[in-house]
Amino acid sequence: MIYADNAATTKMSEAAIHTMTELLQDAWGNPSSLYTHGQKAKEVLEKAREDVAAAIGAEPREIIFTSGGSEADNQAIRSAAESGRRKGKTHIISSAFEHHAVLHTLERLKKEGFEVTLLDVHENGLIRPEEVEAAIREDTCLVTIMTANNEIGTIEPIREIGAVCRAKGVLFHTDAVQAVGHIPLNVKEDNIDLLSASAHKFHGPKGVGFLYVRKGVPVTNLIEGGAQERGRRAGTENVPGIAAMATALKEAIAHMPENTTKLTALRDRLIDGLLQIPHSALNGDRAQRLPGNVNFCFEGIEGESLLLLLDDKGIQASSGSACTSGSLDPSHVLLAIGRVHDVAHGSLRLSIGEDLTEEDADYIIRSVGEVVTYLRGFSPIWRDLMAGKKEFIL
Repeated sequence: MIYADNAATTKMSEAAIHTMTELLQDAWGNPSSLYTHGQKAKEVLEKAREDVAAAIGAEPREIIFTSGGSEADNQAIRSAAESGRRKGKTHIISSAFEHHAVLHTLERLKKEGFEVTLLDVHENGLIRPEEVEAAIREDTCLVTIMTANNEIGTIEPIREIGAVCRAKGVLFHTDAVQAVGHIPLNVKEDNIDLLSASAHKFHGPKGVGFLYVRKGVPVTNLIEGGAQERGRRAGTENVPGIAAMATALKEAIAHMPENTTKLTALRDRLIDGLLQIPHSALNGDRAQRLPGNVNFCFEGIEGESLLLLLDDKGIQASSGSACTSGSLDPSHVLLAIGRVHDVAHGSLRLSIGEDLTEEDADYIIRSVGEVVTYLRGFSPIWRDLMAGKKEFIL
């Protein structure tokens, strides 16, 4: 079985599993308690905070542990919005192909009186810093642009976007869920005020994540209760899960150079092979993309059928975000970069991991080619295209 859906979730690393299981037995105390078991858990918690902060160039006090990326996105955006409202600033800038954790939060804020500008995304999936700058107004309180897109893998110029925001005095948040642990990030050098991350995207456990908040940026609580996380996120911390996240992140950072080299080579091998399929197209920028991301559209087929038949061949992949897998609508990301509905329906996302081999990549290429040919064999759309009743788009 070949697993190629690491953008949806990754398998926990052996080191992270060991950390978590060991601490479930040895650090089960409440870290807010003053007795020995509580203080042991507190030490583990704060060591994890130091490790996570070091991985992104932050200070430990700037890290808030959350249940994952969606909670972190929500808290970051709401914090900036509430801070802006107090100053009479109620305009937010984002992009049309953000994760729904961002887009749905912005929709909620619109109902509360905020104005939202969603920047258009260029065909290669890149957002230009000069267009962000042109959209900033006197009443802009936040710019939120993801570091790397969860579907097409495009890496955005966040350092330049952050510099624009810093110069304009506007808070900059980035959803870095797909990027943390996979590409180098430094919140200070990248001019980031708020950053969201999730452990299960870099071989940590599900249900654990973190939010970086630059020192001095006000925080609005989503969860009220106790004084955990310096009063910014109530609820007893999941110490074993948090420690396992820190272990996985340290491991990912330590092996990033060799993993990047390997995955980039395999990614490009897959892209070159899949481009040989007639009437196919790569989605997103060819070079400025995550090392393990390959996203294609194939004209004349349905992505769901493609996935099911690939699964029969032992290949587990997706057509887009796992958070919208139950939707019959085409990907909002592909529509945002200009793919028409008929083409966007025939999409495939391969997000590969470090365990993939060249033989696996070649098997994927052969299998996708066979399945696409098979599906086109009884597709009425493909028959119309071949008969000249419709024009090819790809």
